[in-house]
Amino acid sequence: MMSKDPQIDAAARSLIAQYGEDAETIAMLRAAEFAAAGDVKALSEWDRIIEAIRLFLAAGEPGASADAPAPTGPRH
Repeated sequence: MMSKDPQIDAAARSLIAQYGEDAETIAMLRAAEFAAAGDVKALSEWDRIIEAIRLFLAAGEPGASADAPAPTGPRH
C-alpha cells in the first residue's frame, strides 16, 4: 500500500533498503531530532515516513532502490 505522497513512499523505501527492519527505528530517531528542535513541519513529514515504513514492512514489500535519498528536513 502506498501513501498519497510519492516522496514519502520513496523516503520510506530508501530507509528500508538501507536499514531493513531497523528502518522504523532510524526514522524515529530522525523524527526525535526535529521534535527536539521544535520543527513541527519536519516532524509531521517524518511521522508520515514512519507510517509508510510500517505499512511497507507489514505488507512484506521489499525496499525500493537506494537511489531515493531519505529527506533531511522539510521540503519548502
